Amino acid sequence: MKKKEIEEVFGGILENEQDVSAGIAAIRTLLTVLERDTSETVQELDSNLQAAVDTMKNTDYPVTAVTSGCELFLRFITLAKLDTKTFGECKSIMLHRGQLFLKKLMEARGKVAKLASSFIVDGSRILIHSKSRVVLHAMKEAAQANKRFEVYVTLSSPDNSGEDMRRLLDKENIPCQVIYDSAVGCKMEEVDMVMVGAEGVVESGGIINKVGSYTMAMCAREKKKPFYVLAESFKFVRLYPLNQRDLPDKFRFTSSTLAKDLSKEHPQVDYTPPSYITLLFTDLGILTPSAVSDELIKLYL
Repeated sequence: MKKKEIEEVFGGILENEQDVSAGIAAIRTLLTVLERDTSETVQELDSNLQAAVDTMKNTDYPVTAVTSGCELFLRFITLAKLDTKTFGECKSIMLHRGQLFLKKLMEARGKVAKLASSFIVDGSRILIHSKSRVVLHAMKEAAQANKRFEVYVTLSSPDNSGEDMRRLLDKENIPCQVIYDSAVGCKMEEVDMVMVGAEGVVESGGIINKVGSYTMAMCAREKKKPFYVLAESFKFVRLYPLNQRDLPDKFRFTSSTLAKDLSKEHPQVDYTPPSYITLLFTDLGILTPSAVSDELIKLYL
């Protein structure tokens, strides 16, 4: 597939299916590339798949989940190369494994939400950040279990995605109030917990997420409120940042911004160290930050 076709497939999924994350859209795009590919050798197919990954990384969609999801996907399907004698058989097995991998990932959000919703009890007041599909799913699970709780969501500049989250919660009849990002500190006294999603979970157990997450985590620790992260395992990324400056620019800024003077641009994400995170709810189970590195090793074995 040509670069433009890959961009159209990837962008089309994200624009037409609001409930699909960038990581899942990237994996679905890779499956489409695999189905349509006319390569005659494994080496050529590998090269085409990697070129597709690079194309998706160079769009203005969140690159963290695209990077981790595609890396895991390619790792999983290319194990087929060791098992077959002909290229045709190899490609067939890669397609089959890719479809199984995608099916497993599609079930991950529900598993995460079910685990996290059990921590929501009647009367809970929960602070969330920006728009997160998995956090929304957890709220729905709790509401369907007839739990009564209130949600505060940050406006989340510069795109004001908190308003989108409020509208989605309103549809579920979940009481929700939008607060300014700068009001996190004073609102923290009123809530019982913080729940955020993640664009990526790094090897240390820290997270990469929408800018403002780090500030929220610091306030939560100061006020001794639990800071919970909800993330599917395909967002586990092999990266070990020590601070904000350690995050690669390709994660912090959009592709179109990278060509500009970054000293004058605002980062899209920030890094929250593991010391600020209470627990991570994943499809692999409920993890402490220190357990993430062990799970990453298992994923890439």
